[in-house]
Amino acid sequence: MSRRGADLDELDRKIISALMADARASLREIGMSIGLSAPAVKRRVDRLREQEVIAGFTTVVKPAALGWHTEAYVEVFCDGAAPPRRLAEVVRNHPEVQSAVTVTGRADAILHIRALDVAHFEDVLERIRSEPFVKATNSFIVLSHLLPSSPEAGSGRISPDLT
Repeated sequence: MSRRGADLDELDRKIISALMADARASLREIGMSIGLSAPAVKRRVDRLREQEVIAGFTTVVKPAALGWHTEAYVEVFCDGAAPPRRLAEVVRNHPEVQSAVTVTGRADAILHIRALDVAHFEDVLERIRSEPFVKATNSFIVLSHLLPSSPEAGSGRISPDLT
């Protein structure tokens, strides 16, 4: 896929939109809604997966249903220039870290953390702070969500109709 993105036609966009709305929809159901046969939808979905337009399918579980009631974002400030692969190595050791990104600005990285409660979050934060290259952190505990969220990187509000 080019840096600009894959070349998607109207049917590809409709398939992606249908899968984003309900990833469990059958190929037959999708085909009926957009005027294609199930085998034609399958060929297109397979091509979209090969092109890495569709990265996969997932189950979304509400963290609170599993007892994870505390959510926070943590800015991480490093001593010197900690390479992203070193940061990635560290966060992989903390299952509470849901996502981690390097960023521009004063912070070196931002972590999205889920924890059972504030005490658990504090424990995770102390483990991260104990890394030798972590100079400081700045935490933000989530009070409420203003937009619906998706499992990967944000709001789920990206429309496949955007060009």
